[in-house]
Amino acid sequence: MSEVKAELDRLMSVFLGAFSNVDGGRPDLGAVREVFIPQGMIIKNIGGDPVIYDLDGFIEPREKILTDGTLTEFREWEVAERTEVFGSIAHRFSEYRKSGYLDGTWFEGSGHKTTQYVRTPDGWRMSAMAWDDVAP
Repeated sequence: MSEVKAELDRLMSVFLGAFSNVDGGRPDLGAVREVFIPQGMIIKNIGGDPVIYDLDGFIEPREKILTDGTLTEFREWEVAERTEVFGSIAHRFSEYRKSGYLDGTWFEGSGHKTTQYVRTPDGWRMSAMAWDDVAP
């Protein structure tokens, strides 16, 4: 079980790290495809209507703003989590923080993510994630 938990920790770390562009670094959004199954779903559930993305729909706009100067010095990190594993499925509920410059203005935020994992022939992968930010 501890090996599985370590792998799920790693997948979350890779996912969150994929968006970092601190100190002029380039985000590695291709890593999102590495940690998710190809049919993965990511849901932004902030406010009224959920926005449901497939992987390409999620990655493309973020890659743009993380590389065109819109969002700089961005990073996101997990501050707490609760993970449950049963056989070949798992669930993680995370609290996270984020910070950076959006259009030149510093911001800090936080929220929660719920992530589902499945064991595949290639190892553990994320299958779905949903998040909600704490209102500023």
